Amino acid sequence: MGPVQVVATVLAAIITVTAIALAVRAVRQMVKVIRLGQPVPVERFGAAGQRTVTMLRETLGHTRMLKWTWIGAAHWFVMVSFGILFTLVLEAYFDVVSPTAHLPLLGGWTPYGLVTEFVGYGGLVGILYLMSVRLRNRPGRTRGLSRFTGSTMWQAYFVEYVILGVLLCGILIRSLKYASGHGEYPAWATPLSYGLGQVLPDSETAITLVALVKIFISMSWLITISLNVTMGVAWHRFLAFPNIWFKRSGTEKAALGALQPMMSGGKPLDFEEADPEKDAFGVATVEQFTWKGLLDFSTCTECGRCQSQCPAWNTAKPLSPKLLVLSLRDHAYAKAPYLLDPEGAPEAAKLEADRPLIGTEEENGIIDPDVLWSCTTCGACVEQCPVDIEHVDHIVDMRRYQVLIESNFPSEAGVMLRNLENKGNPWGAAPNTREDWTKGLDFEVPRVGEAEDFEYLFWVGCAGAFEDRAKKTTRAVATLLHEAGVKFAILGEGETCTGDPARRIGNEFVFQMMAQQNVETLNEAGVKKIVATCPHCFNTLANEYGQVGGNYEVIHHTQLLAQLVADKKLTPVQPIDGGLTYHDPCYLGRHNRVFAPPREVLGAIAGPEQSLTEMPRFAERSFCCGAGGARMWMEERIGKRINVERVEEALSTGANTVAVSCPFCLTMLGDGVTGKKANGLADDAVEVVDVATVLLRSVKPQS
Repeated sequence: MGPVQVVATVLAAIITVTAIALAVRAVRQMVKVIRLGQPVPVERFGAAGQRTVTMLRETLGHTRMLKWTWIGAAHWFVMVSFGILFTLVLEAYFDVVSPTAHLPLLGGWTPYGLVTEFVGYGGLVGILYLMSVRLRNRPGRTRGLSRFTGSTMWQAYFVEYVILGVLLCGILIRSLKYASGHGEYPAWATPLSYGLGQVLPDSETAITLVALVKIFISMSWLITISLNVTMGVAWHRFLAFPNIWFKRSGTEKAALGALQPMMSGGKPLDFEEADPEKDAFGVATVEQFTWKGLLDFSTCTECGRCQSQCPAWNTAKPLSPKLLVLSLRDHAYAKAPYLLDPEGAPEAAKLEADRPLIGTEEENGIIDPDVLWSCTTCGACVEQCPVDIEHVDHIVDMRRYQVLIESNFPSEAGVMLRNLENKGNPWGAAPNTREDWTKGLDFEVPRVGEAEDFEYLFWVGCAGAFEDRAKKTTRAVATLLHEAGVKFAILGEGETCTGDPARRIGNEFVFQMMAQQNVETLNEAGVKKIVATCPHCFNTLANEYGQVGGNYEVIHHTQLLAQLVADKKLTPVQPIDGGLTYHDPCYLGRHNRVFAPPREVLGAIAGPEQSLTEMPRFAERSFCCGAGGARMWMEERIGKRINVERVEEALSTGANTVAVSCPFCLTMLGDGVTGKKANGLADDAVEVVDVATVLLRSVKPQS
């Protein structure tokens, strides 16, 4: 060992010990903060095998990242290089001591050399591509909204250049070894490094110095992230594994569909026994999130995929799912010293503890009320998140406290909630008019109690019973079922709102009351199978009523119609005039993965030279109509109207028929098209209609 190697070894030891000590302290700090959260349901610990498979599939298989194909592929190489090439960082310590040393066991093993060569150069190409993407899309650089707006850019640049530096050093060390005659692998296994080694100087000192630089870069990274425990762009490399493992479903399914019931102490809250003095009614302070919630916040990579897909953010509203999570993360870590030691906490932590979780800028709040109430619960953020953060659950939990305890929510929503309690529907329509949609039909619609035998209960829903445009869909579905010989019945005046808008706005008490009433009615009627035209009713009946004892086989009307068409029980004969496009409702598509059936119905109707023209954003990336999350009953005062944004996208396809499969979407997109027509921006022939109406026109052209 020469003098260069001695000095290099001492320096490597000093910086490594320092980095490890700081990292241990940082991990302990993060664990303490995350443990401040409330318990999670025991189900999060169940099905360990399935959860492990899901975690490995999503991380090693990159199943969620690969939705963004080239970025996903590049990130996979970078991720794999981080794991596999960690051994090359270890090897650098041997190189510092002796340029001719090899890594024990793996050193000199040809398969290892081949794999690390492939991964090393693949990682180099990958990180250069990711760096170019970030630079091209940096805030202020792009004409549109950047998904990196609000991200801590210096941290991302730092991490990327560290990866680049480590990879370059690894390649250079291996090439220098070939130049000095110390190459460990045959040229065919490491061809690029071997070729580069032919033009580099023969210098063992250079091997030691480059190895020292590699160690310094690696340990500087560890020191930096240890001093910045909220540096999610780095820490997600470790936290993503447990965060995905403890995801709500434990499967590939994202945290969509059903909302979690209101929890207290890790168990569903029983309203008959609940005590507001002891039990948590939603989330009022950051420590009232579960520890999984705090883990969510810590894991955020700041990639902005949620932000880029959010309908609120894309229409100039203050909500960004990413920025909301980052605000909660930073607040949690700033407040933690006070929570851990109220008396000995620094003044800054005490001041942070005094800040309200929900409050305006003047109130020094963490989350502005306009941010909280801008959410449509469309689930685009949850669908896109590569580390399975459960944004919608956290937003609804904060809404629950605001509604149930603070009575602080948009005034229009108050009217809707009173209508639900007094009239059983959000419009406040008289309950005895629920069956008015049946008037004028040329057949009798059977009622439960009157029909001796029926296969499906037709759940009409409030919109389908009271909203004029939606009533056309209801009549179309009933006519098609009658035409196909399907035995069905309705509850009529015995039906009431499923409670979806109450639950999404945060009034869990009203939801529970309505759900229990409906479940009692359905169970008394002996209902087993339900068909619903509203995706919100469909989602609630199928995914949430099981929480209150109602377990049914629930399908959406497009699923049943697609089956009837396939079975030749309904035969389309009249093709559609003009172009056709289809809008995926959030609660049918993204939340419940029903994408094909509506398209199968429309495909059976389209003429021989006609095909469905998809909008730029469709299927799981469909853009919300703006009505979900109880926003149907709240005025949209900030930014561009979401339905207008979606209508412009639909019109860009050149289609005359915009097909939908949700009464809310029918209203929102219909209003948007009407507004465009009034301003001369849409052809008078353009119409928004439900898939069922399109099918009925084809099956019975005179209808």
